[in-house]
Amino acid sequence: MTLFYAGSQGDDNLQAMLVGAMMRKIKSRNWKKQRYFKLEDDFMTIWYQSKKAGNVRSTFSVNDVEAVREGHQSEVLLSIADEFPPDRCFTLVFRGRRGNLDLVAESAEEAQSWIWGMRKLIENVENMGEREKLDQWIGEWFKKADKNNDGRMNFKEVQDLLKMMNVDMNEHHAHHLFTMADKSQSGTLENDEFVLFYKMLTQREDVLKVFQEYSDGQKLSQSNLEDFLREEQLEGGDIQLHAKQLIECYEPSDKAKRMNAMTFDGFLMYLGSAEGSIFNPQRRGIFQDMTQPLCHYFISSSHNTYLMEDQLRGQSSVEGYIRALNRGCRCVEVDCWDGANGEPIVYHGHTFTSKILFKDVVSAVGNYAFKVSQYPVILSIENHCSVEQQRVMAHHLNHILGDRLLKTILDGKTPIRLPSPEVRAVIYCPTLIKLQFTQGFKTCYVFQLIDFNDYLHSVSYFIYPLCFSQKSKQRLSKELSDCVVYCKSVHFTSFKHSRIHSKFYEVASFTESKARKHLREAGAEFVHHNSRQLSRVYPSGFRTDSSNFNPQEMWNAGCQIVALNFQTAGEGMDVNDGLFSQNGCCGYVLKPSFMREADIRFDPEMPQKRDDYHPVVLTIQVISGQQLPKVNIKEDSIVDPLVRVEVHGVPMDQAKQETRYIENNGFNPMWYDTLHFTIHTPELAMVRFVVEDYDKTSKNDFVGQYTLPLSCMQQGYRHIHLLSKDGTSIPPSSLFVYLRIKHLE
Repeated sequence: MTLFYAGSQGDDNLQAMLVGAMMRKIKSRNWKKQRYFKLEDDFMTIWYQSKKAGNVRSTFSVNDVEAVREGHQSEVLLSIADEFPPDRCFTLVFRGRRGNLDLVAESAEEAQSWIWGMRKLIENVENMGEREKLDQWIGEWFKKADKNNDGRMNFKEVQDLLKMMNVDMNEHHAHHLFTMADKSQSGTLENDEFVLFYKMLTQREDVLKVFQEYSDGQKLSQSNLEDFLREEQLEGGDIQLHAKQLIECYEPSDKAKRMNAMTFDGFLMYLGSAEGSIFNPQRRGIFQDMTQPLCHYFISSSHNTYLMEDQLRGQSSVEGYIRALNRGCRCVEVDCWDGANGEPIVYHGHTFTSKILFKDVVSAVGNYAFKVSQYPVILSIENHCSVEQQRVMAHHLNHILGDRLLKTILDGKTPIRLPSPEVRAVIYCPTLIKLQFTQGFKTCYVFQLIDFNDYLHSVSYFIYPLCFSQKSKQRLSKELSDCVVYCKSVHFTSFKHSRIHSKFYEVASFTESKARKHLREAGAEFVHHNSRQLSRVYPSGFRTDSSNFNPQEMWNAGCQIVALNFQTAGEGMDVNDGLFSQNGCCGYVLKPSFMREADIRFDPEMPQKRDDYHPVVLTIQVISGQQLPKVNIKEDSIVDPLVRVEVHGVPMDQAKQETRYIENNGFNPMWYDTLHFTIHTPELAMVRFVVEDYDKTSKNDFVGQYTLPLSCMQQGYRHIHLLSKDGTSIPPSSLFVYLRIKHLE
């Protein structure tokens, strides 16, 4: 049951990891403990144990590791930089909101073995095919169930495994499957026998039913597959070529391939793949026009980015910036205050949140801003610093960001609109940094746009004078003002005042309650305002737990910079992640045309008054679920799953419907329940699938979710690959559904 990678035996780094190494696990400057770390023979599991704790050990999967950082690239390792050299230090970064693992090896050579070895393992996982992923998952379950580590499972171990896997199976039936799989009649299941047992356990009757409708019972000819793609999946284009490609890619049988046919196994592999998923692959990459002015885009935005927890006592960390930027966030917030030794600090002022250095924040932004997306990053600085420490801020911005902070206007021309995310020739890579300074009650927004090619030739777009009161102006250092090219912010008076007097470079900020009030009282005016200018909406100060509002209501008004607490999981972040999962995850999504054009009046409260009003009916048949995760730690507890489908959009489109719950089956529940939604503004609609464990006496437990724009949905028979509360994948957990989107006549 070992998943063995080709070339692993010849990889010296992996061989060293198999032997293991004693390393220091670092949690703080005062917490440094020795632990023995070792790669297990499955090349997927790392285990470690304390020197003193005997056999007590912990494990984690390579699947859970997102990246390896070399040297002093975490706050913890920076804090002990004087004690251990960078060539012995490295950080394992886990997916989701799990904390990092900071390690110090005994030697630089040992550190390099683990750094390059882990990177090799991560690369192997990322390059796995669907079959390999499934084999690896089966292997993990085999190891969990094989309590005595003898490489085989008796019937008692199989029964325990079924409970771990959310299966409530009749003992007689379970024993029947066990006996059928035990080809050697040894009373135990070994590698291949366990795989056979698993295949019998996971027989997909729901998919087989679909397969038999289009096949001769044994195989789909290429012609049959084309019919399926055309009639059920509603695919266009060159279907003949696509069917041929699917057979080549997913069919495991060489004999079937030679016959240009697809067996049931191949059909199942296709439906379980990214191509068979609910998300249209053509919407994954950059597909939108990126040359519109910034006010025509929704921009992925973070609030209190430095916080890892709540905003009263939570930890501040540069990790907040790294995680947000790695999730495609394009607007991060920095609250700056005077710190000790003349160094500005970042934290939530007048609270007990911990403090970090401003220069470390700028370094993190400089290092991670463009790893995920090459499009503009917006740095929103709320400045509470003295003139002296403003000069230090200016020094760090100039020194760390260097040529990315410019002061000259493009071609000497005065701009007539906001820049686009992509104002460049093919060879150029643009970056945009926006700094927002708050002085007392006055705010000034700053835009800096720079283009650079191989010679780092740089140009900038705006120079506008600061608009501060005399008192505020005295408090702003020349050095800091020289760092930026300005765009003016004004106090928002009314939409009428804005329509008559405002300029394209004026920006307004709203609390969530103010934005809601404007949306309720003058929705069409709010949308029209946002077709010309940027608006920023941020959470209420009463959200001391760093909870989030639903960003959808602000997008309904066309607000671009809708700032959320990225550190807080839940519905708000699910919807945000769903919207920005399209267009290359670049953090910019083009608003619908009726929200961009100044001569159109779209009222989100009355979408039916739109000239191009085309409502649709979304029909979803929830067919089945597969290998849902266990949510209750009690050994005998098995989930009673139900599926809730939520539509988030304009007020008329907000809706929720649920399937019935299935008792005691999280392994392969079957619903075949059909839900219908009428959607009046499909261009703005988001659809969220939520799986919960039903409980009649208390609140249902969350099991998994998946959120995506209606515009990115593929029709037909589709799998929905569920995500955890943290937004990370939980393979092979999925839903199987049938979708139709029809225009309402």
